[in-house]
Amino acid sequence: MVSAYNDLDRPPLDERSVQRALMTPGGFVSAIRVLPSVESTNTALLGAAADGAPHASVLVAEEQTAGKGRLGRTWTAPARSGLFVSILLRPQAPSAAWTWLPLLAGVAAREAVARACRLEIGLKWPNDLVAASGELADRKLGGILCETAQDASALVAGIGINVTLRQHELPVPQAASLALAGAESTDRDTLLRALLRSFGDWYTRWSEADGDAEAAGLRDAYLQACVTIGRHVRAELPGGRSVTGRASGVDRSGALLVTTADQGETAIGAGDVVHLRPEAGN
Repeated sequence: MVSAYNDLDRPPLDERSVQRALMTPGGFVSAIRVLPSVESTNTALLGAAADGAPHASVLVAEEQTAGKGRLGRTWTAPARSGLFVSILLRPQAPSAAWTWLPLLAGVAAREAVARACRLEIGLKWPNDLVAASGELADRKLGGILCETAQDASALVAGIGINVTLRQHELPVPQAASLALAGAESTDRDTLLRALLRSFGDWYTRWSEADGDAEAAGLRDAYLQACVTIGRHVRAELPGGRSVTGRASGVDRSGALLVTTADQGETAIGAGDVVHLRPEAGN
């Protein structure tokens, strides 16, 4: 039975508890706020970055009224039904290496879901969180949008995860939630702590390797997590072009490598990837 009281089946995040757990000496998080509602956590944090907010500032919202997804899409979900988090980064690594940050966020989010929710999920290139198996396989559980500040001095990584959405609340038929996918736990406080700790661990490794994803172990972790690799895909590119073939890996910048019969190997740096049935990709 679903409670008529939304704060019982979808309790609010405990800001003070999260701050005590994450804002520790030597920890990754420098500041964290939990707001009841914002238009977009990414937009709000980019504004804070322009005002001088420090590296590793985190903004969490119980609800987004104008949430943003990749490729100009919108992100909608009922209040307190998901995790909507943005992290401000001021990387010291070369800007050419920043292309790995969206993939890093995906690896960290997948790891956090496994730890906190005891649910194995996959990554669809570049960083969609998807159900890895069963009847919900390939259904989207969450997504990541990284945006660079106007002066290019900072980047905001926005992470959205559908936690307790019910079937009738899903924004599109291709979506799902951790609860629907069989998560053993849907405690958002625990998931938020796991997410920020995992992100901090991976970001530190990447930074200490001066942005070298190979040296940081990030590329290997991504290849293990990415369910696109080995699949027949159609990559829909900016400008209306598309490439159909077999996803064979990712290059040193994180671009998806797609092998086609007539063009050989093509690197896809931006676009929308559709997983095809094997016969559709031949």
